[in-house]
Amino acid sequence: MQTHWMTATEIAQAYRNRSLSPRELVKDLLDRIETVDSRTNAFLQVQSEDALAQAKTAENDFMKGRLGGPLHGIPFALKDIIDVAGQRTSCHSSVMLDHVATQDAVVVNKLRAAQAINLGKLALHEFAIGGPSFDLPFPPARNPWNLDHHPGGSSSGSGSAVAAGLVPLALGTDTGGSVRHPAAACGIVGLKPTYDLVSRQGVFPLAFSLDHVGPMTRSVADAALLLQAIASPPGATVPFDADLDKGVRGMRVGFVRHFHEQDMVADAEMAASLEAAATVFKELGASVVDIQLPSLDTFASVQKVIQMSECWTVHHRWLEERPQDYARMSRRKLLPGAFLGASDYVMAMQQRGQLIQSVNEHLRDVDVLLVVNSMEPACRIDDEAAAVRTYPRQARAPFNLTGHPALALMSGLSSAGLPLSLQLVGRMYDEATVLRFGAAYERETGWQKQHPGI
Repeated sequence: MQTHWMTATEIAQAYRNRSLSPRELVKDLLDRIETVDSRTNAFLQVQSEDALAQAKTAENDFMKGRLGGPLHGIPFALKDIIDVAGQRTSCHSSVMLDHVATQDAVVVNKLRAAQAINLGKLALHEFAIGGPSFDLPFPPARNPWNLDHHPGGSSSGSGSAVAAGLVPLALGTDTGGSVRHPAAACGIVGLKPTYDLVSRQGVFPLAFSLDHVGPMTRSVADAALLLQAIASPPGATVPFDADLDKGVRGMRVGFVRHFHEQDMVADAEMAASLEAAATVFKELGASVVDIQLPSLDTFASVQKVIQMSECWTVHHRWLEERPQDYARMSRRKLLPGAFLGASDYVMAMQQRGQLIQSVNEHLRDVDVLLVVNSMEPACRIDDEAAAVRTYPRQARAPFNLTGHPALALMSGLSSAGLPLSLQLVGRMYDEATVLRFGAAYERETGWQKQHPGI
């Protein structure tokens, strides 16, 4: 196997049997970035010298028998909204071009402690809210499956980099689906953990009560390993990978079919991939029953009021003083927050509690929910009207609102050769079960072994 397609789990095993060294891998990835990234635009900053120095240290550790944890010597990259001391955190915006972080984000500290290797910073939609904009200081990241198409957002560079074989692990952030959307568009694994399971300290906020930090990887096992390294769970650390090999026989899936059949009508190929996934779980021994949640419109209207209100709180001063420094797509999404009042926000928060309760009640009867991710594959990156129309056609935002863990998985390829995707949603702090279902689906279907021909 080419090293750039190896998963973190495979890399760790190769290190231990000495068929691969950290320096060899990092050099291969840096060469891959130099060759490919001029087309994908996934990286904003590449930390070549630091990465090679870290790889040399890891290699010396292995030669002396000092084996660390499962991420020891494994490369990763960060959405450029996450602080690394001494490095610029641009948020992909002219507004933040001169901002240099003075300390590491908590998740970066945790990855340093795990002895993982930082390759650099990745592109995003401006401030994690814009779109695939061409009026910013950096070009937008592109989809490795078809460079004329967008890679999802807002963690666009993270999705593109993992899918293109530039780095095995990346971190993204997810406020209305921004880990799971690039995972869908780029055919990778994206996990939005339970709200507050992963610290947001040192991560530039978009909407504080909706923001999540999560893994973006090539396999479910890798998502479990990365989550293990960055999580700050209440009480004892949860072994997120403990149940990955146990299968799902006798367990229960709630199929939220009405999201893509009634509330929004999904693309036929996307809908068919969900039906096929339900069949896979039945064949694996799980029961599948239809579940009726509140409508997508209800979730979306509540989530939108909260997000716009909190975003305006973060950005209002800059928008008032230097609106010209924002991309047009970002301004269009941020400015409506100026017209919302305290009563709008309070009423939305009250309704939010009811929606959380509804999802909790349904998850008492099933182990996970099977839910559509995007309603169609990624559109062309230069078709702004299509992006504006299709970005909201999704079922990700409900679970930012409720805080439940949600896992995005590739569920097929469209006739145009673009990835299809689904979501598995679980109980609060029960990532282990969500990952268990994801691993079972992954083993049975093998979609994670598909890679773009870039």
